[in-house]
This record gives sequence, structure tokens and C-alpha cells, in this order.
Amino acid sequence: MILRWFLRACSALVVLVLVAVGAVYAWPLGLDHGQARPLSFAEASGRVTEAVSRDAADPAVTAQCRTRALVHFGRTAKAVLMLHGYTDCPVQFDDLAKLYYDRGYNVLVPRAPRHGVTDPKAHAGLHADELLTYASDSLDLVAGLGDEVGVVGISGGAVLATWLTEFRPVSHLLALSPFYAPASSQAPSWQVKPLIVLYGNRLLPDHFNSHGFSYAALSQYLRIARNYDDKPVRTNLKSVAVVTTAADTYIDLDRAASVTSSLARTNGLRPNSFVIPAAWQIGHDIATSAGLGTHAADLRKTYFDLYEG
Repeated sequence: MILRWFLRACSALVVLVLVAVGAVYAWPLGLDHGQARPLSFAEASGRVTEAVSRDAADPAVTAQCRTRALVHFGRTAKAVLMLHGYTDCPVQFDDLAKLYYDRGYNVLVPRAPRHGVTDPKAHAGLHADELLTYASDSLDLVAGLGDEVGVVGISGGAVLATWLTEFRPVSHLLALSPFYAPASSQAPSWQVKPLIVLYGNRLLPDHFNSHGFSYAALSQYLRIARNYDDKPVRTNLKSVAVVTTAADTYIDLDRAASVTSSLARTNGLRPNSFVIPAAWQIGHDIATSAGLGTHAADLRKTYFDLYEG
């Protein structure tokens, strides 16, 4: 009698587990697409100045992490939006932003929500919609600063940059170490969607790994990357480029190549790519000059050339 009850209970538990697993894999990951809001140069530059001033006046925002804007005295032929990586901040693009500015670009490097503040765990509260609103609003500002608009992003910022390229009028994309999917050493592919659903929707208590990364926050970027268009046709797109490093242990390098090459080929473009050799010992952050060593200047030029196609 007891054995029969135990077997029934085990069978019921197995059914519940299977149903739960099925629900996780069927859980929708849809997101709304941002809509462009045209701005004049005066409106855009005014709002950019306000954003910079807000960060400067906010004691919770650290000095080196304030929003950066390098803007000429008027609307330029080209403008670029630079989106920094997860747990990093605008200082990551200081040298690359100056290179673009010196080449005649108007440049905006906005601080991402919950980043660059005195609370070291503020980023754990991120939500995918919040990130997309930040990216879309930032692109509106950059579109008011120049006639031709492009985006550069690194890691999680590259996820947002790719989203903008697929759903907004962007002419150039440069994805640096894009976090479209984690390396298999970080999380096997079959675990990714359950992680997105369970941690991304806060169904499980958040967990911080040894690097201080929040599973809930990382899941927001992965959720966005899971919602890319399979065949995004963008008539205004002129170049798509990706740069990775062979020494990167954080991201799925094959996925980084396939997403960008598919986007390029769908729009009749040649995929532009560069892989930093493992022998250079450059890790995931390939934007901050301090980590690029003696290769910094050459790599910045390579990034710029790839961006322009």
C-alpha cells in the first residue's frame, strides 16, 4: 500500500517537472519595438546637454561614469551612438569616442540605467524594456545630431546596438564582443532559455557569480538577443561589422559571427569581421584602451575602418 502510494507520488512529481520544463521552453520572450521620434539639432543637443548635466548633478553617479557627449557646433554629416557594456560605463569608450569626433562625427556615449552609480548592485534591477527604452531614446538624440546615424556597442551594449540596427533606421553597426549568448563554459545552450525565464522574470531569487554579475540582469540582455528578427531587411543599412577576441571566455564566439553575418547578408552586404589573436592576451573588454596594451591605437583604427565598411 505504502509502496503503491509512493510510486503514484513519484509519477505525479515527474509529470509536474515535465510540465514545468515544457512551460519554461514555451514561455514567450516577446518585446515591443521602439518607434523613432524625430528631433531637430537644437532639440537633440539641448536634451544631450540636460542628460550630461543630470549625471553631473547626481551624487549617486560616479564622476568617471557620467554620460559623455562630443558635439560639434552644428549638425554633422555623421553621428554615432556608443553603448557601453554591462557593469561598465561611458568611460569605456573615451578614446574611441574622441577618434570619431576628430573624424567629424557628433558622438553620444550615454550611461545605461542602473550603471555607474555608488550602489555596486544597482544593475541587478535591470529590465529588458528599460534597456530598450534607454537605447531607443539615445538613438533619437543621435539622429538629431547627424544626417547618417550608426551605433557601436560592446558586450551587452552590442546586444542593444544590434537590436536598434534591426528595428530602427541605422546605417552602420559595429558590435564588439557581443553578448548574444554565453560561452558554453559559462552555460550550456540548453540552459539559456530556462535561465532567462526563471531569473529574468524573477521566478528564482537572484544570484551573483564570482564576477559580481547578476543572473537576473544578464538574462535581460539574453532575452533581447533571443528576440532578434530572423531576416531583418533594412534598406538604409550600409555596413555591419563585428570584432571578437580569441581569448574571450564569456561569449559564444560562433553566435557573435553568425548573428552579424546573417544581418549583413540579408541586406546584401559583406560581413566585416576581425578576430583579435589569442596571443595578444586581450580579454572580453576590447574597448577600454588600458586593456589593449600596445595594440590600442591600431585596434581603434581597425574598429573605425570596419565601422565605415
